[in-house]
Amino acid sequence: MKRLCVFCGSSPGSQPVYLQAAKELGEALVKQGIGLVYGGANVGSMGMIASTVLSGGGDIIGVIPEALVKKEVAFGELKDLRVVKTMHERKSLMNALSDGFIAMPGGLGTLEEFFEALAWGQLGLHKKPVGLLNVANFYGKMLDFLDHSVEENFVHPLHREMLLVHETSAGLLELFESYEAPVVDKAAWIKELHAEQK
Repeated sequence: MKRLCVFCGSSPGSQPVYLQAAKELGEALVKQGIGLVYGGANVGSMGMIASTVLSGGGDIIGVIPEALVKKEVAFGELKDLRVVKTMHERKSLMNALSDGFIAMPGGLGTLEEFFEALAWGQLGLHKKPVGLLNVANFYGKMLDFLDHSVEENFVHPLHREMLLVHETSAGLLELFESYEAPVVDKAAWIKELHAEQK
């Protein structure tokens, strides 16, 4: 893996453990020689992971839309800060630059970016690993919901399994190294579900 995209918040969260996790992930990326692609801001978890990678001499690419340069406070010290016009351009460029995606605890923007990356993987638009850094079980209830979606036949079990989850940076990166994208014939699965209902 040359670079990983990390989705994270412009907020520091309510507990020190969230910023600490961002720092630890940044350190782990530097240690393993993996570059960081992220949202380009210098505040919250985004600022922490970027400043950690920067101080460690790691490679960083920030990608931020024009409309958010002031709102999210763009990280002006980055050598490679790419300002794009729209959120769609931001996500498309982040995908093109990255070999995988990690979502740290974050808000609606983090969730939206994460689920799009996961859905693209489900559709076979990429074969890159997608994972959650589940700090302090932040994503516990969401994982329960995804399991419920499987039980209700809205998510294929293999698509649920392709989501990598770990509470530590080292553990998650280890899962990324051994990831192989599942092969699912979604049309056949849907046909099978319809047959079961008859």
